[in-house]
Amino acid sequence: MVEFTPKTRYDIRDLLEIVRLLRAPGGCPWDRAQTHESIRANFLEETYEAVDAIDLKDADLLREELGDVLMQVVLHCQMETEQDRFTFDDVCNELCQKLVYRHPHVFGEAQAAGGEQALANWNERKNTEKGRNSARDDLESVPAALPALMRAAKLQKRAAGRGVPAPDAAAALDRLQAGRDNMRRALAAGETAGVGGLLFDTVALARALGQEPEEALTRAGTAFTRRVEACEDAALAAGTTLAGAAPEALAACWGQESTQASE
Repeated sequence: MVEFTPKTRYDIRDLLEIVRLLRAPGGCPWDRAQTHESIRANFLEETYEAVDAIDLKDADLLREELGDVLMQVVLHCQMETEQDRFTFDDVCNELCQKLVYRHPHVFGEAQAAGGEQALANWNERKNTEKGRNSARDDLESVPAALPALMRAAKLQKRAAGRGVPAPDAAAALDRLQAGRDNMRRALAAGETAGVGGLLFDTVALARALGQEPEEALTRAGTAFTRRVEACEDAALAAGTTLAGAAPEALAACWGQESTQASE
């Protein structure tokens, strides 16, 4: 049992102390055993759950999930504090320094007539700060741990910023069609290595259409789920299962749902 006095309302200092106590001798055995690596997946999971709350437009859920994300930040900071490398206050200080430096149009003399110029100011300061002077610097600094579609879009965007031509929608679609034709010939020859190129070209098409590939695929996945559920409901209403439904009935249901999804 650690020495602790419960309160009716807590703040960030209380959170820091609670996490310190969880990691201290006499604290929680699970929390004490964790490392950056062991809870890496937890950080990703909590972040995705917060994003899901945003998509659901659920403020109560978002409040809860942001707390879980903050818990991850504080826990990682406590691990570093125990090693005398940095503290939560160091993280806050560095973040504030970054925000002030990268907003010269707010905290300095630079101008920003709109959001695009503000973002340009941010990126210019960021590149200076991190010493990025070439396309190589820009591309190699994109985290490999990003979801693949998101990473592909970021790579393409950064390459375009360094002068690599980005196709318009028609050119991107032509490239995708050529990739499909090449893939068809490759499959006939027993080769399957071209799938990644098709996905990468699909990302270029999404960007040309002004869509975020990750979000577009998420929406497609949701639509697919609804179509499968509707066909399963129809099968159950007919006294069978999705696997046991007649192929023609399943095809008719799937086609109907596909048409409705596109309307």
